[in-house]
Amino acid sequence: MKPSPALIAALANLLLVASATAAGTGNPTVVDPCTGPQARTLRCPNLRIGPPADLYVEQRDGRTLLRATSDVRSRGLGPIEVRGRRNGWRNMSVRQRIYRKGGGHIDVPTRASLRFTKVGAYFGGGYWKFHQLARFELWRVDSRHRLLRRVRIGPKLNYCLRDLERTRPGKRSPTHRYYPACNQNPYEDRVRLGTSVGWSDIYPAPYHQQWIPVDGLRGCFAFLMIVDPNGLLYESNETDNTSRLLVRLPYRPGPQHCQPGGRRD
Repeated sequence: MKPSPALIAALANLLLVASATAAGTGNPTVVDPCTGPQARTLRCPNLRIGPPADLYVEQRDGRTLLRATSDVRSRGLGPIEVRGRRNGWRNMSVRQRIYRKGGGHIDVPTRASLRFTKVGAYFGGGYWKFHQLARFELWRVDSRHRLLRRVRIGPKLNYCLRDLERTRPGKRSPTHRYYPACNQNPYEDRVRLGTSVGWSDIYPAPYHQQWIPVDGLRGCFAFLMIVDPNGLLYESNETDNTSRLLVRLPYRPGPQHCQPGGRRD
C-alpha cells in the first residue's frame, strides 16, 4: 500500500529535524537542512552584513577607537528567527525556526545562545541578544589589498535581531515590522528574536561597543564586518557573510587612497 501524502510529509519533517539535531551537535556527516537535499522545501534565511559605514575616531581612556555603523541584513527566502529558552541565570539555549514553502515550519536545535546583555542606561539598560551574531576585525593587507593577518578584534559580539529598517522592499518583505525590539526582562524564560526578509538590524556608530581599537597602527588595513562568524545559524548561503572597507591609519575622513605600508603592529 502506498503511503499517504500526509505520511510522506510527516516523515520528511522528522528527517529534517533529526538531521538538524545531529548537525547542532557538530556531527560532520549530517547535511545542513538549508544546503542539503531537503533545502528546496524550506524558506531558508540568508544573513548578510553591510560594509562599515559612518566611520569616525574617538579618543577614550587613552585609546584610539575607530567607530562604525553596522547593518545586519536579512536577504533569504524566509526570515531569520530564533527562539531562546532559559538554561542559566542570564543565558538561553537557541532553536532556529525555519519556515516551509508550503506552510508550517521546523524548529532546529543549534549551538547558539542568547545572553542578557547590559549596554548602559543611555542605550536602554539591558536586552536579550544573540551571542556572537557578528564580529568586527581589522586586517593588514598587502600591496594588492589581499588579507595578510588579523591585528585587532572589536569587543561587540551580541546583537538583538529585530526589524529596524526595511532596506530591500520586495514581495517577500513585510511592509510593517514583525519582529520588535528585543526583550528587556532578565527574568523571562523564553524569548523570540528575528529579522524579516528585506529588513535590517542596524546599530549606529555611537552605539555601545560599535568600535575597533586602532591605537598604535599605521598603514593600510581592511576593516571587516562578519555576520555569524562561528556558523551557529542555518542559512541558504554561507559565502556572503563578510563585508570590508579599506582604511588608512591614522584615520582621516574622506577618500582613503590606501597604499599599504607604515609601521607594523
